[in-house]
Amino acid sequence: MTALPVLSALSAPPAPAASVVQSVDWLAITPVVLPAAVALVVLVADLFVPQRRKPLLGWLSVAGLAVATATLLPLRAGDRSTFCLTTDPGACSYTADHFALVVQFLVLAGALVTALLSVTAVRDARMPAGEYWFLLLSSAAGAALLPASRDLATLIVALEVASLPAFALVGMRRGDRLSSEAALKFFLSSVTATAVSLMGVSFVYAATGSLHLTQVADRLEDVPGRLDTLAMAGVALTLVGFAFKTAAVPFHFWVPDTYVGAPLPIAGYLSVIGKAVGFTGLILVTVIAFPAYSDIWGPALAVLAALTMTLGNAAALRQSPDRDHSAVRLLAWSSVGQAGYLLVPIAAAAYSGRDQIGSTVAYALMYAAVNLGAFAVAALVARTKPQNRISDYRGLYARRPAAALALAFFLLCLAGLPPGIIGLFAKVTVFQSAVDAGLGWLAAVMAVNVVMALYYYLRWTALLFRAPEAAAVGAPEDAAPEDAAGARTKAPWPLTAAIALTAVTAVVLSGAPQLVLRFASGSLFPQ
Repeated sequence: MTALPVLSALSAPPAPAASVVQSVDWLAITPVVLPAAVALVVLVADLFVPQRRKPLLGWLSVAGLAVATATLLPLRAGDRSTFCLTTDPGACSYTADHFALVVQFLVLAGALVTALLSVTAVRDARMPAGEYWFLLLSSAAGAALLPASRDLATLIVALEVASLPAFALVGMRRGDRLSSEAALKFFLSSVTATAVSLMGVSFVYAATGSLHLTQVADRLEDVPGRLDTLAMAGVALTLVGFAFKTAAVPFHFWVPDTYVGAPLPIAGYLSVIGKAVGFTGLILVTVIAFPAYSDIWGPALAVLAALTMTLGNAAALRQSPDRDHSAVRLLAWSSVGQAGYLLVPIAAAAYSGRDQIGSTVAYALMYAAVNLGAFAVAALVARTKPQNRISDYRGLYARRPAAALALAFFLLCLAGLPPGIIGLFAKVTVFQSAVDAGLGWLAAVMAVNVVMALYYYLRWTALLFRAPEAAAVGAPEDAAPEDAAGARTKAPWPLTAAIALTAVTAVVLSGAPQLVLRFASGSLFPQ
């Protein structure tokens, strides 16, 4: 009798095991997969395309980025997730929510403008076309993956996929000492920051037993006392890598030399897409994964914001046209100052909730359009003034009135002055986020820095409309004024298209600035 239950148990069919096979939402991951696929196609095609037809690789890349941007439209209807745990469907590695789509739009549209700038730059500088376009598309794919990543492992992988190709792109001008030096500085500092972040991720995993952001957040709410110090160290170290990408002080030291040494389209790419990657990572780990430790990262980010905007603007003030300083170096220090403004709403989220994040995203969208436009005009000036000094922009209105007006508008947007209403609107929303969070001291620091920045932005803007200097005795050879024929030389149409696209975007947004905040905020994250 006792053997019957055993026999029946042995003869019974086994219980179905939990399925580890899951379907993949290909539509959700298309904005990431498509640039990666085009990158592989370009790399293989480079082996067979003759030298005279290498520009076709550039146009294929432009088309790929345009289509990837368009694939965001079918995703706007609602949240989609894939690569989820079978035991916990709410814990997914990839989520195409509103926040991810907005940042992916910023990344892919910014990469598209960079590609337009690069079509002419690759040909004129004789850079290897296949390698250049493969690296640019690979970096864009990694940058597009990061905002949709919802576990720490995918975040770090996306960060490195976006960063590693950028090292090579910075040093793409072979034989150029500045380019090689810039790539080496960028590489060494970034690798160090990534190593620190990986250590932080390992500490967080040891304290929580999970890498998924939602599970990490839940388990950090009740960390055993013996693991609390380990968890706090993990939170602090994880933020380092993303703070590096944002060029926050003291992780900013690589920015000026890297921007000056890199090809101009890549400098513009790093100033916009590189920052988008860093700020997206910061938002995800702080707001979603580490809200339990907001009393640690909130004050830390507030102090970083104050230091970053102050040092960036102070250094930009020192860039003078009278000393033949580089315009690109001025834009580099300006981007450091702008990074400080972008950090303010993230710090404010620690005090008053996730709704503040919309201000950072709105400011990032404004900054992306106008900063890429400024770099596009700088690329145009560099065709006749390779040194690209601030003084080279004197009298630009007399030579190229459309480009001068566009650059003036971009600078006024960055300064937050009319008619650059979108810049003013973005600064007001960031300022309001600090006030709402009770960070009055940070709002005061921001107000002082905005006034500081007015000086160097307006000084550069005024220089565009001053009368060109006559050829001076003893002036450097490359500072000689352009002849009449050179002044009337038409700019390559891809470069003109990039300037026009960014200028039209900035003008439209200045006419209806509320559209940016509505698009950027909405329901960024579920509460």
